[in-house]
Amino acid sequence: MIAHINGKIIYKSPEAVIVDVSGVGYELLIPLSTYYNLPQTGETVNLHVYTHVREDALQLYGFWSRAEKRLFGQLIGVSKIGPRLARNILSGLPTEQLRQAIITEDVAAITTIPGIGRKVAERLVMELKDKLAAAMTEAEKLLVEEDEKHKDKISDVVSALVNLGYKPEAAKAAARKSLQDLGPDEKLEGLLRRSLGLLTRH
Repeated sequence: MIAHINGKIIYKSPEAVIVDVSGVGYELLIPLSTYYNLPQTGETVNLHVYTHVREDALQLYGFWSRAEKRLFGQLIGVSKIGPRLARNILSGLPTEQLRQAIITEDVAAITTIPGIGRKVAERLVMELKDKLAAAMTEAEKLLVEEDEKHKDKISDVVSALVNLGYKPEAAKAAARKSLQDLGPDEKLEGLLRRSLGLLTRH
């Protein structure tokens, strides 16, 4: 079973990457979160790999980080969630944001992922919440607690950013980072200004 791969990128797209290893090209299906981190075609890449074996095919899924691969494995353990849907879920929200949404039962955030309805989101929460929470480090737990404590303030910033045309997942990541940087006592205007600054850098 292939667990990781190191080689030269000879093709990449938002859905897949082909990596040349000693003259053999391996095609790996990837989530968008991995695609955004890939170097240019022709450069070397090291990816974590999940090998999915079916009766009629063998498919490789590539991930930029161990955290992505681990969460992918947990997602496909949920009833009626296969590898392709799990990859789409990872493409819809950053890994840590998805984990926190599941742990805090933020069904609304999960349903912003294209193709994920309320029933699937609730199933993810029901089957993964305790597993993900049990595996969290103390630092991660504190971060989730801070999110819960300041949920309304973060929600207001996200709402304003979405109205300006930013995607919900990017808006929430910027709002959380602004709150961490400026502190919980910062007013909405300051958080919004900081969030806009973070988003316009990318």
